[in-house]
Amino acid sequence: MLLLQDICTGFLPCLDVWDILFILLLAAFLGVELISNVPAILHTPLMSGANAIHGVVIVGSIIVMGHASPDNYLALVLGFIAVVLGTLNVVGGFVVTNRMLEMFKKKEKK
Repeated sequence: MLLLQDICTGFLPCLDVWDILFILLLAAFLGVELISNVPAILHTPLMSGANAIHGVVIVGSIIVMGHASPDNYLALVLGFIAVVLGTLNVVGGFVVTNRMLEMFKKKEKK
């Protein structure tokens, strides 16, 4: 609980462990249901959209780091890790999507 209170000082509402666990389980259930019910041909556009939406994580983590106090190293380190991982996810996702879309293009005969 001390770690969560260190992170969520300021403008963020403090959630207890059960709220965070509930949100995590709900997100996992929603993700499994969404991916299992989407046809395979729509996975590429869905992945592109999900990667673009992941930019929200980058913006959110930058906002959190901006509102964190300078001596709150835990929030700053976690925010930095979130920015790095979010950026890797967005860039990597678009690279993979681009490679997948290349597979659908007609190849020129030599």
